[in-house]
Amino acid sequence: MAFLLILGYKTQFCFIMMDDLDYRILAILQKDNLTPQRDIGDKIGLSAPAVQRRIKKMREEGIIEKDIAVVDRDKVGSNVTIIVEIFLERKKINEIDAIRKEFSSVPEIQQCFHITGESDFLLIMVVPSMSYYENLTRKIFFGNESIKRFRTSVVMGISKNSLEIPLNNFL
Repeated sequence: MAFLLILGYKTQFCFIMMDDLDYRILAILQKDNLTPQRDIGDKIGLSAPAVQRRIKKMREEGIIEKDIAVVDRDKVGSNVTIIVEIFLERKKINEIDAIRKEFSSVPEIQQCFHITGESDFLLIMVVPSMSYYENLTRKIFFGNESIKRFRTSVVMGISKNSLEIPLNNFL
């Protein structure tokens, strides 16, 4: 079975055809992107070169955005995870775009979501200590006139930490 993905951001759309083999490859790669292509092929009934071509195509089309390593935050000393809600002073598109760009440049911000509801942005941050976070807030939140206020929640424990996209509807 083939699926047509319609991806859009603002007014540009991209149409990408994917079949169940592509989704099965993605499901395997999301669990371990170092899985040898030969092993992937054996699991889904394709040759290693066919798997390689499909992976290359998915990278070129932006379906696979990155190949990353998940690092244990405790072992590298950045063990304080913080969730921050940002409330903007004004909701003008140029200010929203500027703040998105600024947040994207801050390495401690792992994820940045522009959201609906009472707040405007939700940030997931990882820092080595609360004093480090306090200094960071002075630079990026208090010093920004577009930010009306922010609310911080400190994570007490992490039960699940994944960026895996559920693909079971396509398999």
